[in-house]
Amino acid sequence: MTFTATDPTLTPDTRAARFAQEVEPHLEVLARGARRRTLCRADADDLVQDTLMRAFIGFHTFQPGTNLRAWLFRIMYNQWVTTHRTKQSRVQEVWIGTGADHELSADIQAREARSAEADYLDTVPAAEVRAALATLPEGFCRVLYYADIEGYTYAETAEILDIPLGTVMSRIHRARRRLRLALSRPTAGDAVDAERMSA
Repeated sequence: MTFTATDPTLTPDTRAARFAQEVEPHLEVLARGARRRTLCRADADDLVQDTLMRAFIGFHTFQPGTNLRAWLFRIMYNQWVTTHRTKQSRVQEVWIGTGADHELSADIQAREARSAEADYLDTVPAAEVRAALATLPEGFCRVLYYADIEGYTYAETAEILDIPLGTVMSRIHRARRRLRLALSRPTAGDAVDAERMSA
């Protein structure tokens, strides 16, 4: 017999066990996504914990047969936005460290399907990539994150962000084009290096 999250015959303990069983395969992906959003392991852990708490409370609304990972990422994104807005009203905290650069590089290298963009990004310092990403509109960054970094299909990205598939495809195309352009522009440091070499 198959039980669903909304089955009234389930006891609270059985519901909790079912939730844990369903969610456990997605924990590492959620943690990785949270670390990329927050750039701080402690904040990422808090974000995952808040996400799981909200998912557990709302587990009865999850429709079996739909994409659980997308549902969890949607909850995490909404929680991140709420937390981000709250933090904007406080004094800004500055994170100093190099762990995120290392994690970004390791994640890019670990991807099996390599694209020309990924190969190029390996040669560009993470700080330059982050600076180029910061020039993109938020909507472009989000689709790039889910499609290129997390490896979701365009359809899954559309479901997570709750936007049409065509919008995802056009935003990814435009975002990649803008990112390529931003990374191909010479920086002030490149001009100084060129002067040193010619001298």
